[in-house]
Amino acid sequence: MQQFRTGYLQNVEKMLQLNFPHFEFKFRNIKSRQEIFDPVRHKFVKLTPEEWVRQHLIAYLTQVKGYPLSMIGVEKQLLLNNLLKRFDLVIFNRNGSPLLLVECKAPGIKLTENTFDQAARYNILLQAEYFIISNGFEHYFCRIDYERKQYLFIEDIPDFIKLAGSGV
Repeated sequence: MQQFRTGYLQNVEKMLQLNFPHFEFKFRNIKSRQEIFDPVRHKFVKLTPEEWVRQHLIAYLTQVKGYPLSMIGVEKQLLLNNLLKRFDLVIFNRNGSPLLLVECKAPGIKLTENTFDQAARYNILLQAEYFIISNGFEHYFCRIDYERKQYLFIEDIPDFIKLAGSGV
């Protein structure tokens, strides 16, 4: 029988408090492997520093910004220059087109120009209107201007209801 605990694990105490509101998560221990429940994939996944950031972003987007879980894709693959790549999160609009690309990094990873370039390369194929880059402490929100071929930093990602009102 699996050992299951909600809200407490030894390593969770060591996980860093991130620059997000407080969210409740479900955890469990399986043979010294610590896991967190992913509401998008409907399963427990290994708790890593990057996963900690990803789950906070999922909670932020769904609980604060109102994005439906059913419109979120987690760790999907795409083919870029004959190489398989994996993006962290993509939020789709009601038509199934990518709306928002999210690139997560572990809290100890600095967000550099290379991080933005990685998101831009992924977005060449996806053509999302927005992207977020976060390491849990720093968050960058951008809107893509395809006419001028640049990304513009914005204060925050719009709530889903605002985008839905614009036909998304």
